[in-house]
Amino acid sequence: MNMERIRCLKLQQKVMTAQEAALMVKDGMVIGTSGFTPSGYPKAIPLALAEHIKETGNQIKIDLLTGASVGDELDDALTEVGAIRKRMPYQTGKRVRESLNTVGGIEYQDQHLSMAPQNTRYGFYGKVNLAIVEACAITEDGNIVPTTSVGSSPTFVQEAEKVLVEINTSQPAALEGMHDIYTPLDPPNRQPIPLTEPGQRIGTPYIPCDPDKIVGIVFTDIPDNVRPLAPIDDISRTMAAHVISFLQSEVACGRLPKNLLPLQSGVGSVANAVLAGLAESDFENLTFYSEVIQDSALELVGNGKFKVCSGTAITPSADGLKYFYNNIEKMRKAIILRPQEISNHPEIARRLGVISMNTAIEADIYGHINSTHIMGTRMMNGIGGSGDFARNAYITIFLTASTAKGGNISSIVPMCSHIDHTEHDVDIIITEQGIADLRNKSPRERALEIINHCAHPDYKGALLDYYERACQANPAGKNHTPHILTEALSWHTRFNETGSMKQK
Repeated sequence: MNMERIRCLKLQQKVMTAQEAALMVKDGMVIGTSGFTPSGYPKAIPLALAEHIKETGNQIKIDLLTGASVGDELDDALTEVGAIRKRMPYQTGKRVRESLNTVGGIEYQDQHLSMAPQNTRYGFYGKVNLAIVEACAITEDGNIVPTTSVGSSPTFVQEAEKVLVEINTSQPAALEGMHDIYTPLDPPNRQPIPLTEPGQRIGTPYIPCDPDKIVGIVFTDIPDNVRPLAPIDDISRTMAAHVISFLQSEVACGRLPKNLLPLQSGVGSVANAVLAGLAESDFENLTFYSEVIQDSALELVGNGKFKVCSGTAITPSADGLKYFYNNIEKMRKAIILRPQEISNHPEIARRLGVISMNTAIEADIYGHINSTHIMGTRMMNGIGGSGDFARNAYITIFLTASTAKGGNISSIVPMCSHIDHTEHDVDIIITEQGIADLRNKSPRERALEIINHCAHPDYKGALLDYYERACQANPAGKNHTPHILTEALSWHTRFNETGSMKQK
């Protein structure tokens, strides 16, 4: 049973089955779990809880707090049996997304990921009754060694009345030592976070935990349900080339050093493709200060391009996970896993001068970004960490393909249907069509920059037509940000009855 993973002898007496642990979950509880996009999350206990609810018909509703998205064994399994009343701060599961977009389903609050742990400590979500945390080991003193993510686990363990630990033997013991756990003090006692370089360690290699809080330990070997990354297609490859070209021009202008500043990249296939482009570039001795560490980041560690790779979760595909395990000793020298309120902290992003690269669902002609909602009403995943970095980065870049749905929808629109990042936070927009540099530009200048450089040719004429008519429609002295609101708000519905989005 790998009892050597529990080095605190008195806690070896707390080993139980997942079914026994699941009985500790009661109706109305606020539960915080490990897990971040989706790695390092508990699996055996949530599956046992879902099965218990199916078998008994007991009505159990919980408020579920996590670091970010988690796997099907937690989010979808509990959603299927109606066990989640409220969910935050980020999700990607199909069933949970369907439920939160349905009246009467899961209540969901989208949040900046750096804020979620401190909001938990402030008591904004109620008292945390139970923390369920995946670990690769428990130390001699009862402290918890996380697995492939840290997320909000340190705060959940600190704040919870009781703690359940899943020791996952599919996760290598060699993960120990890769973590750097530091929890800031809260006002009025808060001090500056003493992190001035991406590779600095400021905390402990484990999550501090009073062993008396641990009420049960469950052994499991269920691996992370990692998700595939889409192959790098021509559109993603072209956007990556634009990013490299932009960074090279910033170096040539003296605005960036030759090895750049710390890079941050969001989650997903486009973000992975952008980092992959760095492997073929001339950039060397790079540092990475982000939240998720995907396949391309792991490869950049492997080939020596990244000398430091700091995040809160290792989020690879199945192939990427094998690469990580096969090269784990090399990875340990470069990778640091931190709590999400440190990996995403605005103070650190501003201090380090992070170059932020995140993806958008749509961008409007004045530089606002929608990264969360489809047509303004249907939640996709959530803002994640993009807001943490966008407002505080040295340079903020947003990327999106110029069209969606096989070219039937323009991703460049007159007005975003939902705004997550305002024009004040966005420096650069990149599509496969080109680069729009919005720095030092008024709204009218930005509109022409975005339309001319980022819009797809099928939509450029209609966007220019809209902009020109908007300039003419408003009286003199009222045209700082020209709009015809009725047209801007009906952009995707005012075309032909066949459903085609291509403009006339």
